[in-house]
Amino acid sequence: MLIKTLTIVAFLAIVISLGSALFHIVRHKEDKDSAKTAKALTMRIGLSLALFILLFIAYASGMIQPHGIGARMHANQNQPTATSNP
Repeated sequence: MLIKTLTIVAFLAIVISLGSALFHIVRHKEDKDSAKTAKALTMRIGLSLALFILLFIAYASGMIQPHGIGARMHANQNQPTATSNP
C-alpha cells in the first residue's frame, strides 16, 4: 500500500510541476520567469526519474506484480501445452 501511495503522490507532484511550468511560460514573459520555468521542468525530470527508480526497485524486490492483459498473455505463453501422442 505504501508503494501505491508514493506512486500517486509522485504523479501528482509531476503534474503540479508541469502546471507550474506552463503557468510561467504562458503568463509571464520575463527572463526571471523563464528561470522559474526551467526550475519547474528540472524538478519534473527529477521526480520522473525518482518514480521510475522506485517502480523498478519495487518490481525487482517483488513488492509489486504486473497484472492485466500483458501479464495474462505472458502467463499463457509460459504454460506447457498438452500434446497427445497416439
